[in-house]
Amino acid sequence: MIRFKKNNLRKLICLCVFALAPALSWADLLTFQASDFGLNPTFSEVRTFAFSIDLAVPVTAGSSYSNPALTRVDYNVSGRLDGTPSGFPAFALVRAILGSEFYSQGSSMAFEVDITADLSDGLQVSELVGTGIVFEFNGREVGTGRYHPAIVQLNADGTGSIRNSNNKGGINPGSGMEVDVDFGEEYITELIFIPSTLTLFTDLILMDGFEDP
Repeated sequence: MIRFKKNNLRKLICLCVFALAPALSWADLLTFQASDFGLNPTFSEVRTFAFSIDLAVPVTAGSSYSNPALTRVDYNVSGRLDGTPSGFPAFALVRAILGSEFYSQGSSMAFEVDITADLSDGLQVSELVGTGIVFEFNGREVGTGRYHPAIVQLNADGTGSIRNSNNKGGINPGSGMEVDVDFGEEYITELIFIPSTLTLFTDLILMDGFEDP
């Protein structure tokens, strides 16, 4: 299950400082993992992954998020590889990245929340705007020497994928080989989910109609 976490101190500060806000929602931690999806590896065998993305901005109905401010990104992906450009039989990538580093290395993230989204029960994929790709996490890395950073795409129809991004540039310190791979040349796993039940953010703090005591 995808979960939202927050500390009690942040909640207290938000409630005190923003008591006059007509409709404020606050969410900062998005997590998802392999067990949240139906998995269909179509190239190589990748069935293990987990992502934790700490946003530094609130998530609100009607807002668009293109490379939103992030505090931290942590994720891991591992699996067996079949005849890939890296030449490795398997890999286990673990990344812990500060928000500023995430974008400076060539990564990106994007989604847009529908104006009619009911955030009282969290944010479901069905409440994102679009008919094709509605959520994209692209962990692309340029010049770091890594082959396997991932791109995750979720579609409005309940399909999606996780695959290696087009990571390029640099020399892999373990193999001494130059990194130059295109999308999906290391691994591709198709994802299946129910858009109305796959929740990206839950337990949002909602303040509607608060008055100054």
